[in-house]
Amino acid sequence: MQINCEKIRQFVVDNLVYDRARYFSNDDSFLEEGIVDSTGILELIHFLERDYGLTFADGDLTPENFDSINRICAFVGRKLDAAVEAHSQVA
Repeated sequence: MQINCEKIRQFVVDNLVYDRARYFSNDDSFLEEGIVDSTGILELIHFLERDYGLTFADGDLTPENFDSINRICAFVGRKLDAAVEAHSQVA
């Protein structure tokens, strides 16, 4: 599923980085570049759960899934695809 990465990026810029790291690419590592801290990741997860109707297991909370805008977009897309597929199998 195609995800609006700009919406996620805008949330990060508006709510998590303030003026510290406003200029970063969608591939820049949150950890390596100090863009978002662990508290910010929790806020981001809450935003994604609320706006996309997802829930995340502890095993989902890895740098491979949450360390950049592009990684988040890809992961959220996979989660939404899996939810749609699971729903269609039940119906």
